[in-house]
Formats: sequence, structure tokens, C-alpha cells
Amino acid sequence: MTTIRARRPSSNLRGAVLASLLALAGLSAAQATDGASAPATSPASAASPASASAPKVLRYAFRVAETGFDPAKVSDLYSRMVTPHMFEGLYTYDQLARPAKMKPLTAAALPESADDYKLWTVKLRPGIYFSDDPAFKGRRRELTAEDYVYTFKRFADPAVASPSWSEVEELELLGLNEYHAQVRKSGKPFDYDKPIEGLRALDRYTLQFRTKETRPRLMEVFAQGDLYGAVAREVIEAYPGDSMAHPVGTGPFVLKQWRRSSLMVLERNPHYRERFYDQEVDPAPDDAEGQALKARFKGRRLPMIDRVEIGVIEENQPRWLSFLNGEYDFIERTPEDFINQAMPNGKLAPNLAKQGKHAYRTVASDVLFTVFNMEDPLVGGYTPDKIALRRAIALAIDVERELRLVRRGQAIPAQSLYMPGTTGYDPAFKSDMSSFDPARAKALLDLYGYVDKDGDGWRDRPDGSPLVLESLTTPEQFQRQIDEIVQKNLNAVGLRIAFKPAKWPENLKALRAGRYQIWSLATSAAKPDGQDSLARMYSGQIGAQNYARFRLAAVDKLYDEASHLPDGPERLKIFDETKRYATAYMPYKYRGHRFITDIAQPQLIGYRRPQFWQNWWEYVDIDPDAAAKFKH
Repeated sequence: MTTIRARRPSSNLRGAVLASLLALAGLSAAQATDGASAPATSPASAASPASASAPKVLRYAFRVAETGFDPAKVSDLYSRMVTPHMFEGLYTYDQLARPAKMKPLTAAALPESADDYKLWTVKLRPGIYFSDDPAFKGRRRELTAEDYVYTFKRFADPAVASPSWSEVEELELLGLNEYHAQVRKSGKPFDYDKPIEGLRALDRYTLQFRTKETRPRLMEVFAQGDLYGAVAREVIEAYPGDSMAHPVGTGPFVLKQWRRSSLMVLERNPHYRERFYDQEVDPAPDDAEGQALKARFKGRRLPMIDRVEIGVIEENQPRWLSFLNGEYDFIERTPEDFINQAMPNGKLAPNLAKQGKHAYRTVASDVLFTVFNMEDPLVGGYTPDKIALRRAIALAIDVERELRLVRRGQAIPAQSLYMPGTTGYDPAFKSDMSSFDPARAKALLDLYGYVDKDGDGWRDRPDGSPLVLESLTTPEQFQRQIDEIVQKNLNAVGLRIAFKPAKWPENLKALRAGRYQIWSLATSAAKPDGQDSLARMYSGQIGAQNYARFRLAAVDKLYDEASHLPDGPERLKIFDETKRYATAYMPYKYRGHRFITDIAQPQLIGYRRPQFWQNWWEYVDIDPDAAAKFKH
């Protein structure tokens, strides 16, 4: 396996690549003719008086390609940034409330719970309809409680192979796990008409959930509309094997075109129900910005824009230049390479401010981490020598250098698995996660027999066989800079590492299947509770959120206790204990929590980065007059 090193391409090559990527980014919808659905004509635009002459279009670019749009089948962030705009969960979060506040979306009210949080009842709002699709044979199709029963059952269907099944499985809805196991064993098709005691439609608009154990935060799971938004059975059955390309939900937008890993075009759902901005948000009284937005958009029907066009530009430079050139309305996550140019001393650069641009900087509820495959024969395992190798690797990596040089100071060191803004995160907690200590790394390696036995200058395994680490990686320049730091750090303590480059979706497949040794990536919180972070060490989440494939009975026990306890000091003690297990066994080296700076053109009005949820397009407006003021 060859080692990937960062190279500086020639100016001609750089120019050619840049021109090619910029052309891709600027590709018009009319040019994208091989999408999953019909050419993008816009009935939504015609339905909006404000946009009769010129549709309001939001344009921006993802930094990583999507995988598809079936909520039960996606797990990557970028697909999940699209799905909640087409699919709707029972609940969502108030776009302007800080801290996060859950609110009804398709539900008529907040849920009712009984029997120590083991019985939950949810009433749906009547008169909500799916967007039009040939599967409905020309009829308007109302959302019912049975649609959610079907939607949630899909996660248990082995044929769907949902990466989120483990999260639903943990809820222990009475009868669902048992039926899942029965279908897996028999090999028979999943019977969606089979009654499940823990998941029932009591009538057309009433859902009932029954769980085996106490589940105080059950509805936080179903507030993730990007995963648990309602799908219609007719649509799934109309496109067998192709549900990723045929998203049909009740949400404010519909997919009009899709060029995989290149272009996504969504338009306003022309039959979307009445929702008004000021009725959907409740900012804190002292939130001046939030109160101003609520007043500005009072009486405005959602969504306020007609169309969204998303490109994919993986390299930072062309994505940044495309934004500066006005091809996009905002840049989501300003690349670290350009943050000093964009935000010197933490303030928007004067030249960008004169152009009317606006910056939005937040500490993200996310974490950068390096994961070790605990089933790998070299870096996995629970014996002292294996633990020592992982801890030595962790101590040898200079995270501060990565954060300072490559990420331009746009992150703070991580001390544990828990993310800012979530339960379990404590800014005062310190651990070896952030330590850079090559001397200790060498001492650990020496102590457990990882020494140079053949005199070639590289450490070998205790049995004398060669020791070569292998890490997945992605091919873009930004990641190569991080890989170069890691390689130099490990070489300095006598360890060799080879990098295996592939596109991010391919690496994700390898990660899920356990076909990897090491990978460095990031994850974001999907809800305000820290249980998802702890899931990365829970054996029941192997193949899903437990990327390391870590198994430890003591941690499983703590995870189970945290699942059933209500929020409070007793539960926080459990989270503190799990931090120490994470540091001791080192299945992950948590490296940093990022600052995210989004920058908008003057015409994008009303943007505010969500904390955990992904749906925000319906809350923004495009104001052409604002852009015109800054044109020369």
C-alpha cells in the first residue's frame, strides 16, 4: 500500500482542475438531464405570487456527496441535510429557540406519556397531504397514523438493511424486535400488515407506542425528521429497489432533479399546507436577532423560497471561489483554508462586509475523531498490549498542530466523546484525549514489545512480524494536509502508516462493514441528548453508530442504565464514568469540536444555523433588492 503525500500540483493543472470544478458548480438545471425525475419545471413558482416573475432560488454547494434520499437507508450527514425538507417527522425543533425546544410538526400537540414513560400517545394533525406522485394514481393522499406505523416498521425489515435499525431496536417497542429476529431467521418477507403491540394506529390520526422499559426521551428519536419522516407505502412499493431516488413526503419541498454526487434540485411543494413563520418560532425575549426575524417575517407563509439548487464541490478552493464569484447564495462551513481571509480576528473581512455579506459563527455540536477497528488483528483487541498500541498512537498525534495549522484555529480540543450543547458535555473535563506526548508513546510501545526487531528503523509487532498501520482517507487536498501531520507524528515514534484513499461514501460502506483498520472523520449531534455519543461504545450499535465495533460489558451496562434514567445528576454521573472508559481503552481518539462559520450573500435573509436539526430552507428568504444594493 503506497503512502499518500500532499503534493502541490502545477499551476496549469490547478487552473484546469479549478475551471472544471467551477463549471460543474455552475451547471444549470436545464443541463442536468439525467436526473432521477422529470426536467425541472416549476409549478411551485407559479403558485407563489411573490415569485411570479422570478423564482426565488437558494443556491449552495455541499463539500461531500450525498448517497440518496430514502430516510430508512441513509446515515450520512449530507443526505440527511436534504431529506427533512421532503419528509416530516412527528416533531421538530423551534428554528429560533435557544436552547433547543421540541415542537409538534405533523403531530397536533406534544405527546402524552404514561406508565413510567412506557406508554406514549401521539395525535396527528388532520389535513396533511403527501406531495403528488404517480403512485397515488391521481388522488390526494392524506397522511395518517398508519403511515407512521409503516414508516417505523421499515427500519425493522431486514430487506431494507437500515443503518438506523439499531436505534429503533433499542427502543424495545413491544413485539417489533422479536418479529425482526423471526423474519431474519426464517428468510420470509416482512409482513407489514402484521400487528405489532408496541406500534399501533388506534384510529386514523392516533399513534400509540408501548415499550418494554422506561424511555423518557422516546420522542426525541422521532423528532429526527431526516430519518423518521413519514413515507407512503404506495410509493415505496411503486419503485422497488429504487426508493433512494424517489423521495415522496409531506414536506415543503419536492425533488425535481438529481445528478448523483453533482446536482440536486428541489422546488416548493405546490400543495404544502398553511404554515406561517411567526406561528412556528418562539425566540427568547432577550434574543434580539430572533425577535427581529420573527417580526420581519410575520404573516409569511412557509416556505418563502421557490427552489433550492445544491452542487457538490469537494475541494475547498473552488467551493470558496464559487461563493466569492456570486455563484452561490451562501457557503455552508467556510473552509478552514480561507477562514483567516474571511474572518480576520474573528470578524468578517471589511471587503466582504462592504459587499453586504453576513457571517454566522457557532461552536458546533460535533466532534472530530480517529476510530480504531476493535476487531482488527493489529489495532483491535482488549489485552494490555493492544490497548497500549492504540494509546501510543493517540499520544503520538499532535492534534493541536492539526487544529492550529490545517484548521486555522477553527476548533477546540476534544476531551471526551460528548459534544458541546448535549447532555454529558462538560467544558471543565480534561483527559488524555488531547495530550501530545511522543515520549510516553515511545515508552508504551517499548514496554509492550513494539520494537524494531529487524533493524530496518521501524517498529515491529511483539512477535517480530512487520507493523504497518493502514488508514482510510479521502483524496482532497485538505485531508492530505491532516494525513501528512499524522504520518510525520507516527514516523517520529517509529510507526509506519499507509493511507488508502477513496470517496467518502465508499469509506463509509467499509466502516459499516468493519472492513477497515483506522479512519478519521467527524460526526454531528442529531438531538440534544448525549446518549447517541455513548452509542458509539455500545455493542448493540455495532454496524451502526458504534464505528469502532467496541464491546465491553461494563460500558453496555452503563449505556442501558442511562437509557432508562430521567435527566438529572444520577445520569450525568454515568456519562462521566463512560468518559474514563473511553480514554482508558481508546477505541476512538476524539480530537476536536469545530467552530462553524457560514457566510451568506446579502440576498439570503433569515439564516440561522440549526443546532441539531437539518431543516431550515423553509425559514429563509431570497431578497433580490438586497443583492442589488451592493452591485457596482
